[in-house]
Amino acid sequence: MTFDVQRIRAQIPILGLSVHGQALHYLDNSATSQLPESVLAALEDHETGHRANVLRGVHFLAEAATEAYEQARQRAARYVNAAEAAEIVFTYGTTTAINLVAYSLGQMLEPGDEVVISQLEHHSNIVPWQLLRDRAGIKLKMLPVSRDGRLDLDALEDLVTPRCRLLAVSHISNVTGAVSDLSRLVAAARAVGAMVLVDGAQRAPHGALDVQALGVDFYAFSGHKMFGPNAIGVLWGRRALLEEMPPFLGGGEMIRSVTMAESTWARVPHKFEAGTPPIAQAVGLAAAMDWIEGLDGAAAMGHLNDLTGAVLDGLTVLDGGRDRVRVIGPAGLQDRAPVISFHVEGAHPHDICQILDSHGVALRGGHHCAQPLMEAFDLTGTTRASLAVYNDKSDVDALLTGLEDAIRKLT
Repeated sequence: MTFDVQRIRAQIPILGLSVHGQALHYLDNSATSQLPESVLAALEDHETGHRANVLRGVHFLAEAATEAYEQARQRAARYVNAAEAAEIVFTYGTTTAINLVAYSLGQMLEPGDEVVISQLEHHSNIVPWQLLRDRAGIKLKMLPVSRDGRLDLDALEDLVTPRCRLLAVSHISNVTGAVSDLSRLVAAARAVGAMVLVDGAQRAPHGALDVQALGVDFYAFSGHKMFGPNAIGVLWGRRALLEEMPPFLGGGEMIRSVTMAESTWARVPHKFEAGTPPIAQAVGLAAAMDWIEGLDGAAAMGHLNDLTGAVLDGLTVLDGGRDRVRVIGPAGLQDRAPVISFHVEGAHPHDICQILDSHGVALRGGHHCAQPLMEAFDLTGTTRASLAVYNDKSDVDALLTGLEDAIRKLT
């Protein structure tokens, strides 16, 4: 089936902007994606017709806001195929979700217990575990990365020991685009009785998930990377684990009762949602999930594969094919997402991005919050193009034309 990308582009208002007199070619979707009209409309409708605080009020607006917020929770539960909506904890993003698990689950770990992460993780799935190591005395282990930017799963047998309590990995690398083989990772964890947390920030934009089929214990993702608002994220966790874990933050809404002597906690998931939650953002996220699931998933993936292949092919012939451009990640389309990072010999990523910006092309340059991975490749940073369903061939052409200009000027 043909994917009608122009119909999709027409639903994204910001794509009509011009930058420096050039058409906007937005290729920084791994950092933040753009909003469809339906999401903007949902946000406006909520803020102009239902704006109030949730859970405690009994007036009309409070009850309407609470209903909208809990409907968003139900929508998120369907998106990930949770066993029940109570397994959905709204957070402020993937970072908050992982920190929640590291803090709350971390209080249940003992000195000498092991947590295994990987060398290609975003800092959000490294730093919280380092903090836990420093305060609780756990042992932190690192799964290495192969030269093609994938997890070296052959190292699992040596790293995942009977002392392992948790394996925390990304579903898709935000640098290399490599898709992790979760089945092998889950099998290795289950063999020693360990839990599995997945950073799904780069996977969630590509369609609904089935956390039950994946067999994991926690799954985290962010709204702003999946055509939704900023400051909203989801932590899915198995209810039995969420019930057992202590709260992450204390304050209003997460309590059952408070005296000057002690407090008791609200039921899951509310015991993890202290304070006023991101209400409108949750409503917007639900609309984004509706929008994603309204796409033809197979056609959208085929479209993205075509664009990714065009970028990879184009990079190989840049600069006359003199091998000064090196892709950091899988060279082909097998088990890879539309995230393409590359190194240009003799050129700094920030300089490349500035020149591309003059062509109207929005890229990301730097270490992408993945400094251990950069160290593994002996780089300080890369230039990254990340594609979304609303990108088209004109974006790829502008990228490659701009890169030719950048290489000519910088090397």
